[in-house]
Amino acid sequence: MSSSRSRRGPAGQPAADMAEIARADSEINSCTPVGLPATARVLFAVIDANGTLIRGLGATSATRLATGMYQVGFDQDVAGAAYIGTVGLIAPGGLAPQGAITVAPRTGIPNAVFVETYAASGHTDRPFHLAVLA
Repeated sequence: MSSSRSRRGPAGQPAADMAEIARADSEINSCTPVGLPATARVLFAVIDANGTLIRGLGATSATRLATGMYQVGFDQDVAGAAYIGTVGLIAPGGLAPQGAITVAPRTGIPNAVFVETYAASGHTDRPFHLAVLA
């Protein structure tokens, strides 16, 4: 079964050959998971700049460790999970402050994620959103 999506990519991308198209189409139809168990969950946390857990799913705690450094705890092992973080507001309305964020497994704590937030000047406390695919 072939995908109905257009095969034309943005300018600058090489065109996919027929073998690559067939392989991609077979992956769509197979629904084969890679790396995550059938019991996988999507977890999330919304954290204030001071390290307070505002809301979440599976999130159990949040701690500000130092300026721009946080630990977010979850109700399951997330050491082998995928993490997505973004600087974001804790309530609707307005725009999040500019900044950058990095996320990684928390060393020595398998059910936690280490988060760093930055401004142009370096580590800065920022509110953020964290999603964990575990």
